[in-house]
Amino acid sequence: MTGEITKEAVEAVLLRARERSTLLTDCVDDAELIAQHSPLMSPLVWDLAHIGNQEELWLVRDVGGRDPVRSDIDELYDAFKHSRSSRPTLPLLNPAEAREYVRTVRGKVWDVLEASTFGRTELDMDGFAFGMIAQHEQQHAETMLATHQLRSGPTALVATPAPQAARMPELDEVTIAAGSFVMGTDDEPWALDNEHTAHQVYLTDFAIDRFPVTNGQFIEFIEDGGYSRPELWSRDGWRHRVDAKLRAPLFWEHDSSGWWHETFGVEAPVPPDKPVVHVSFFEAEAYAGWAGKRLPTEAEWEKAARWDPESGRSRRFPWGDVSADENLANLGQRHLGPAGVGSYPAGASAAGVEQLIGDVWEWTSSGFHPYPGFRAFPYREYSEVFFGGDYKVLRGGSFGTDSVACRGTFRNWDHPIRRQIFSGFRCARTISGRS
Repeated sequence: MTGEITKEAVEAVLLRARERSTLLTDCVDDAELIAQHSPLMSPLVWDLAHIGNQEELWLVRDVGGRDPVRSDIDELYDAFKHSRSSRPTLPLLNPAEAREYVRTVRGKVWDVLEASTFGRTELDMDGFAFGMIAQHEQQHAETMLATHQLRSGPTALVATPAPQAARMPELDEVTIAAGSFVMGTDDEPWALDNEHTAHQVYLTDFAIDRFPVTNGQFIEFIEDGGYSRPELWSRDGWRHRVDAKLRAPLFWEHDSSGWWHETFGVEAPVPPDKPVVHVSFFEAEAYAGWAGKRLPTEAEWEKAARWDPESGRSRRFPWGDVSADENLANLGQRHLGPAGVGSYPAGASAAGVEQLIGDVWEWTSSGFHPYPGFRAFPYREYSEVFFGGDYKVLRGGSFGTDSVACRGTFRNWDHPIRRQIFSGFRCARTISGRS
């Protein structure tokens, strides 16, 4: 979001987020809401009340200075106090109570928004706290969408089919010339702390895939013994492949007719022209080695996405500075899956790299670390406590990411074994002998 932040714009993003989280929790019965569908995920009812609790903490109490609505449940919905696997054992609000709680909190938020000056404090500047909460709710909506994918049985979620290019485009690569570019941001009003600060990064020449790796390409890797060749995998990756008995992307099965996958309870043949999804970092890394390439660094991904050599500046998005719409990227749960490669030519970057935003989160080879000048804001637990460790950065958003929580500087991160997220990748290649 650029330009002047208006209360009408804030209201719109908050309403859009609430419509989505309501859809994701009203489409199943109460038994499904309170069940834990995977130890990796919270019960859906926990996510719903957590959304309300964060909204109460930051907007009602902090920005608004209002009295608490339910201070007695703060610890229950503190994501750092209780692991996801333990949350079903907590005395959580039941579905009716959770719905009433989030309605009550939202009513008070409208009063806070009406009284806000968007500048009384740093937290309120340009409506940052409201933007942070809208992003938070949309991030949990994507998590809830992933929970629906892990549920057994068909889903009541309805979406239009993802678009498909008129013809299969050439799966080639794009060369990015050596030079410096500005990575990160200082002027995106709702950017989160790990996106700051803007800084110059110099990169040598490299090549990057024009499109994310497709299912068809990944099947070639499988059929060439990719899951049985330890030389293609890192030591940690091979150990995990063996321990977890990985043989294909999550939700894939094979029979005499070929490869099938289950998407939100519906089985269908794996479409060869769509980006592969539900692969771990280790699987992506092994594929890249098999293809004679590697995963891009986070900086390479961002330069390919944002750098415009003609204007000499970094854009907000690959296509420019305007926010995404349905002609530019596959975002916002409009479709319940990635689009065919080549479906969004208008969303190409200045370098001609396509589908960098939406469709699938893309694994990079980079660990999650702070940028120069990083300052935790407004709390350490958003980013700082995750720096280091084995986390790998993902970029670009997925079909389940809302546009308010996705931009050219947005950084996601997860453990390299994770596959329940909507993760895919594209490859890169070092160009030797060029300055």
